[in-house]
Amino acid sequence: MTWKSRGGGGEVASRNTLSRELTVFLCLGCFFVGLLFSNGIWGVPEPGDVGKPIIAEDGKMHHALVGCNPKDNNTEQDHKDTPKEVSNAHFTVQALDKTISKLEMELAAARAAQDSILNGSPVSEDLSLGESSGRRKYFMVIGINTAFSSRKRRDSVRATWMPQGENRKKLEEEKGVIVRFVIGHSATAGGILDRAIEAEDRMHGDFMRLEHVEGYLELSAKTKTYFATAVSMWDAEFYIKVDDDVHVNIGTLRATLSRHLLKPRVYIGCMKSGPVLAQKGVRYHEPEHWKFGESGNKYFRHATGQLYAISKDLATYISVNQHILHRYANEDVSLGSWFIGLDVNHIDERKLCCGTPPDCEWKAQAGNVCAASFDWSCSGICKSAERIGEVHQRCGEDENVLWSADF
Repeated sequence: MTWKSRGGGGEVASRNTLSRELTVFLCLGCFFVGLLFSNGIWGVPEPGDVGKPIIAEDGKMHHALVGCNPKDNNTEQDHKDTPKEVSNAHFTVQALDKTISKLEMELAAARAAQDSILNGSPVSEDLSLGESSGRRKYFMVIGINTAFSSRKRRDSVRATWMPQGENRKKLEEEKGVIVRFVIGHSATAGGILDRAIEAEDRMHGDFMRLEHVEGYLELSAKTKTYFATAVSMWDAEFYIKVDDDVHVNIGTLRATLSRHLLKPRVYIGCMKSGPVLAQKGVRYHEPEHWKFGESGNKYFRHATGQLYAISKDLATYISVNQHILHRYANEDVSLGSWFIGLDVNHIDERKLCCGTPPDCEWKAQAGNVCAASFDWSCSGICKSAERIGEVHQRCGEDENVLWSADF
């Protein structure tokens, strides 16, 4: 009994000692686990967010919470800055969108050039757009559509709104504006009509010759070739087509386009939607009228053909896809059709289609100078070779608008 009693007492004492040691270890383990848990879940607050301890006169410690007072955080100033920040963000997004659009078009051009090489076809100069980064940058290229029979019109344009000689070179070098008469070749290559243009070009040096056979029914093809050729020759922000019987104020036109500089895929002009003419023999007859639905329907919105402008990404698109773009009878309709289905900014700008005096004169006197003027009844200035001088005198912009303005 005694041995049993003693043995039993020692066993109890041993268990009590083991329980206390285990308890201590468990407590320490829980403590360290708690520390790890706290550090993992709760982030260390920033120095500026922590309440700063302040010892008051009563010896007690208080905490001053920083940032609780809206006035301390300049909330009112933040509200004032918000519109400016939103505006800056908007312009940044526009610039990025335009850059992306430009890169997409250059990539498409590169792919087209690669396909031509793989197919064993010669690479067109129009597809060599990837080299544009090494070329000089211009603001706009103005292509004046003209014909072999329009010598008097061209001379009247040279005498009014188109700078000549050193002034034209200055316009290109200082303002980044290219102005050229655009014409192709006659059906008889090297004939008398071509030789006359070559002689005129030697005299003035203001022609842009196209690989295109001239003809009124070929205006859609000429427009397509013009944009493809222009974008391969000059790296510009905008490419403009204008007829040779339209008066243009270059400085006002440049200022008007500059407002849309950050936008991608710009198609700007006086937008219209005229009737589709199915009757044969009438002017502007549409042979493919059936494509536009029932008789009496109207065309989709497109810029009137006297003057319109497109941004470089759209000109590049035309250049890359020129062989598969469909041509309608009317060139302005054709251009508008090429952009259907694309994410294009259609901009209706009425400064590009003012009437001749007194319309453009009244607007000029009111401080709203027109970028282009013509007579709607004649689809250009009526008898332009005789009248464009008067239009220029009464509606022309001050020379300082072009030469002294900072764009």
